Amino acid sequence: MRRLQTSVAMLATLSVILTVAVGAVHAQTFSVLYNFGSKAADGSSPEYSGVLAQGRDGNLYGTTPAGGASSNGAVFKITPAGTETVIYSFDQTHGSDPLGGLTLGTDGNLYGTAYASGTSCCGTVFKITPAGALAVLYNFTGGADGGYPYAPPVQGTDGNWYGTTNAGGTGSGTVYKLTPTGTLTTIYQFDNTHGNSPRAPLVLGADGNFYGTTLYGGANGDGEVFKITPSGSLTVLFSFDDTHGRFPTSPVIQGIDGNFYGTTQSGGTGESGVIFKMTSTGTVTVLHNVDGINDGNLPYAGLVQASDGNFYGVDGNGGASGSSGTFFKITTKGAFSVVHDFDVTHGSTPQVAPLQHTNGILYGDTSSGGTGNVSPCTTGACGVFYSENGTYPAFIKLLPYSGKVGSKIGILGQGFSTSSVVKFNGVTATVASRTGTTYLGVTVPAGASDGLVTVTTGATTLTSLRKFVVHNSWGAGAAMPTARAGGAAGVINGKVYVVSGETTGAIVGNNEIYNPATNTWTTGAAIPTPRYVPASAVVGGILYVMGGIKDSSQSPQAVVEAYNPVTNTWSTKSPMPIAVDSANAVVQNNLIYVVGGFASGARSALVQRYNPATDTWSTVASLSTAK
Repeated sequence: MRRLQTSVAMLATLSVILTVAVGAVHAQTFSVLYNFGSKAADGSSPEYSGVLAQGRDGNLYGTTPAGGASSNGAVFKITPAGTETVIYSFDQTHGSDPLGGLTLGTDGNLYGTAYASGTSCCGTVFKITPAGALAVLYNFTGGADGGYPYAPPVQGTDGNWYGTTNAGGTGSGTVYKLTPTGTLTTIYQFDNTHGNSPRAPLVLGADGNFYGTTLYGGANGDGEVFKITPSGSLTVLFSFDDTHGRFPTSPVIQGIDGNFYGTTQSGGTGESGVIFKMTSTGTVTVLHNVDGINDGNLPYAGLVQASDGNFYGVDGNGGASGSSGTFFKITTKGAFSVVHDFDVTHGSTPQVAPLQHTNGILYGDTSSGGTGNVSPCTTGACGVFYSENGTYPAFIKLLPYSGKVGSKIGILGQGFSTSSVVKFNGVTATVASRTGTTYLGVTVPAGASDGLVTVTTGATTLTSLRKFVVHNSWGAGAAMPTARAGGAAGVINGKVYVVSGETTGAIVGNNEIYNPATNTWTTGAAIPTPRYVPASAVVGGILYVMGGIKDSSQSPQAVVEAYNPVTNTWSTKSPMPIAVDSANAVVQNNLIYVVGGFASGARSALVQRYNPATDTWSTVASLSTAK
């Protein structure tokens, strides 16, 4: 008997689902921690969809485009209790108008952009230490390198920094890569068709690519969501169309479920903006249409997914006061509620996404309102820094969320000590460094696999909200119920289907289903025609099993059968033109190509193409070498 040993490697992404007890009620406590403009040379008016950063020291860091010693903007530090310090005042030479906030690097420094000035016309990228020592890494010229950046850069898995400029390039903005030493490469120039005027920060996806939005451009001129690889290959995932929102100024974020979530400042049924969900392939669902009145209006800022599993954000206008905005909560299913209505005294016009500190508390700032009135502010003009405490669970953040065994990873949290024990999916790691009670530097241990990271200090265990992905490593899942060789396999909606194959000398029709999220197996309807070494492929949520050997005669079969997991049923499709076994199958543009294999006892060069939509087969150009 001719036997082929088939090695099938399957990679499944584990979706971590954060479960919250039904009926749990959080007591919401809103507090103004600081009024900008309360002292001389203070920062003021944080705005334009910026972001806040939590430092290794447990403090929060951000930028204001106005104020500071020279009125060119400032970088501020604020403790979780509300003690604010301006650590740097911009002076035009080093940039001015830092609009977008800061991001924390793996080196412990903070990175951001100034919208204007520098040694040229058009803004800078800078690095600043927590103590306030600032170094300009790059001065934009407004040419092919881009100019006038709104957003801070984000760090990629390669250690380089990636960001966008609002202008420059061919006129519609750019995406750039910047080395830690300041060498800039423009990796993409927007052309309006593929987007125009990116203002929000990029987000690093779990796949290592970057996701972002443009304010304008795209198919309808209403802005878009795009994906771009570190090498600069850009894909427009969705073009906004007014119905699904328009003019996004905010970034998307990747949720715990792997989908992306964001806001648009306009569009929707009330033309007051929307909150949306987008799959990784670009299918957008509107979770909520902002009503422009009670909900708020103009959601300039993005969202944060908190440790209770819900999303939180702000509207820059509307609400109970009529024009000061709201702080809201929305579930993954779209249930929306206003948590807090801003007023002038306690802040107004929030344009910065909330940040959840690892202590569980949400923090943010507003672009106006408050009681600060030191020049150049007037009462109600400078903004506030606030907290919203819903008694959300404390947790840990990882920098970054992926790496190889032996790589160095940073952990942000609280309550750490010399007795803290770190585990990567249950495997103990070595703690290499510690900063007070709020930061640990650890080494990814041998034997680590994809999963959650925990830090246990005494009786307290803190857990990461997202899984850590261990590159270049193996993990083990629950064993298959039936050991088999030469079966068919496919992934549908995150579950792995293993069908048919040979076991202990017999060909069986078993259909066994693996759920990576729960590490469990279940059983589906058996395939009508059991086969050994068939080809298989998935199109439109249907698993197609083609060809193979069905008995000891070793004769290749032409039979094609399709499994629908929704109905748990099989159906017979048009047979293959030429019967084959041991072939490979790939999908392109919803067409299945069955390549090579054995036909009539010899290696085959055939390439047969199947169209599931019409249930028809055709042949295309053969392989140059039979395989």
